[in-house]
Amino acid sequence: MPSALITGATAGIGAAFARRLAADGFSLVLVARDDKRLAVSAEELRLRYGVRVEVLPADLTAEDGLAAVERRLREGVDLLVNNAGFGHRGTFLDVPVSDELRMLKLHCEAVLRLTMAALPGMRERDRGAVVNVASVAAFFTRGTYSASKAWVVNFSRSTAAELAGERVRVMALCPGFVRTEFHDRASMDVSGIPGVLWLSADKVVAEAMRDLARGAWVSVPDLRYKAIVAVGRLVPGKLTGQVSRRLGRR
Repeated sequence: MPSALITGATAGIGAAFARRLAADGFSLVLVARDDKRLAVSAEELRLRYGVRVEVLPADLTAEDGLAAVERRLREGVDLLVNNAGFGHRGTFLDVPVSDELRMLKLHCEAVLRLTMAALPGMRERDRGAVVNVASVAAFFTRGTYSASKAWVVNFSRSTAAELAGERVRVMALCPGFVRTEFHDRASMDVSGIPGVLWLSADKVVAEAMRDLARGAWVSVPDLRYKAIVAVGRLVPGKLTGQVSRRLGRR
């Protein structure tokens, strides 16, 4: 039975990955900060899909939590989904530097360290994959969040290039607006986002798994967002910054 470890596994895209992988017959290791919520999620997945589910409570912005997940990955998994993340309500100059550093710890350092913990075993077994959840924001300019997600995309591409020709894959997943708890947790007002731009987490995961199977280095789910990213690459950075500032939050 293949195995997968998912960070940020109890809500949103992480929970959608857990459902999809359980349905595909994966045994799961669920990582999140809330141990009670982890236990509830694990039991639901066991009952619904009949798979083995292990829980690992860990705060990936803390050294002990990050080290614990590294140790588990070195025991071996077939798929790592680096999904844990968060956003800020305020703009860059309004956010305490300590909060910005926590974001970099989670979005960059944790992704780097967990990927590096998982890959040696995958290469030794000659199979495996890492999905690093980034964002369409990676292709635009919106403070530390978009900068950190741009790092995730570049890191994933670079690592995928180094593994070219092997049976181990690395892919960055770049969704747009997804109906999850993400925006509520960050106290973001997204009432101005057109309904047509919202995606379901299950749809995002389904497209991500298809892209991973075909060997993509970067997955941008949905044709609408593929078009937005393509246009964004052609538009001057100053203009895209103005648009993302108006569209992203009020």
